Amino acid sequence: MKIAVLPGDGIGPEIVKEAVKVLNVLGEKFELEEAPVGGAGYEAKGHPLPDSTLALAKEADAILFGAVGDWKYDKLERALRPEQAILGLRKHLQLFANFRPAICYPQLTGASSLKEEIVSGLDILIVRELNGDIYFGAPRGVREAPDGLFAGSKEGFDTMRYSEPEVRRIAHVAFQAAQKRGKKLTSVDKANVLETSQFWKDVMIDVSKEYADVELSHMYVDNAAMQLVKAPKSFDVIVTGNMFGDILSDEAAMLTGSIGMLPSASLDKNNKGLYEPSHGSAPDIAGKGVANPLATILSAAMMLRYSLNKADQADRIENAVRKVLEQGYRTGDILTPGCKQVGTVAMGDAVVAALRNGPRPG
Repeated sequence: MKIAVLPGDGIGPEIVKEAVKVLNVLGEKFELEEAPVGGAGYEAKGHPLPDSTLALAKEADAILFGAVGDWKYDKLERALRPEQAILGLRKHLQLFANFRPAICYPQLTGASSLKEEIVSGLDILIVRELNGDIYFGAPRGVREAPDGLFAGSKEGFDTMRYSEPEVRRIAHVAFQAAQKRGKKLTSVDKANVLETSQFWKDVMIDVSKEYADVELSHMYVDNAAMQLVKAPKSFDVIVTGNMFGDILSDEAAMLTGSIGMLPSASLDKNNKGLYEPSHGSAPDIAGKGVANPLATILSAAMMLRYSLNKADQADRIENAVRKVLEQGYRTGDILTPGCKQVGTVAMGDAVVAALRNGPRPG
């Protein structure tokens, strides 16, 4: 099983190193090959997604990704900025389904910004469409406004668009995910304002006819953002478009105590995927050894479950993370009184120790 390891920028190399350390003690025969991406790709090859890196990603069975971005690249033209690497990988590999679980571990209820009774037992899944919407819609750019109150002035514009096949395929993924959980699916849109959202809603309703065992509801995105704070446990699976999913999944991250705890999976139609923490590159703390590696380690567990058919090994990693939290180890972002603060490497070491001392598959 070949894994492309793309550490990227900022804290990416530090957190990916800990996830690789965890993978290496599982007793499996993985072939791990590293390549530059993002700002590191630009520095090495003059492009955030070098041809050699893209070729490796296409060849591999799965991709373990760190993070990209740094303020020092903000003045580059948009096509050369580090963030174009992740957008390019999603496009070239047709990674259209993004899974972002938001789980509040019992040991971390005190780290959440919400009251314990609101987040205790939280376990929701956000399914975000990744290949369409305003992120990729054309036309886009800067032009002279052809109409409107300020016709003739300079304006920026993007296009929100979804085709029926795009909506149908993410709908099926979301309904099937709901079937394996609580059989409740909430489709989030802005159908009262946007034609694209009304179209999205109509397709969701049509696909729902094939999933009689799943309860489908609809919610406007502004209300969904409010309900995630007010009553997050009322959700089971949420499905939404690219833009809304980007915003809501980051909001859901903070319910769990820290975005440093949230893994994610981006999958194609055959379950080949790219696995990354939901947080960014955090260049302000890069190299300080304080970043939380647990989201990346949990992303590696998702990789084992969804792309490499190693669910038992995924369970081992997730159980090891729970054990480490029970033992009171905390990085600064999830630190609460009475717990032991550790850095990036020590947290990875703690997970490795829990794996070595825990039960093995078979």
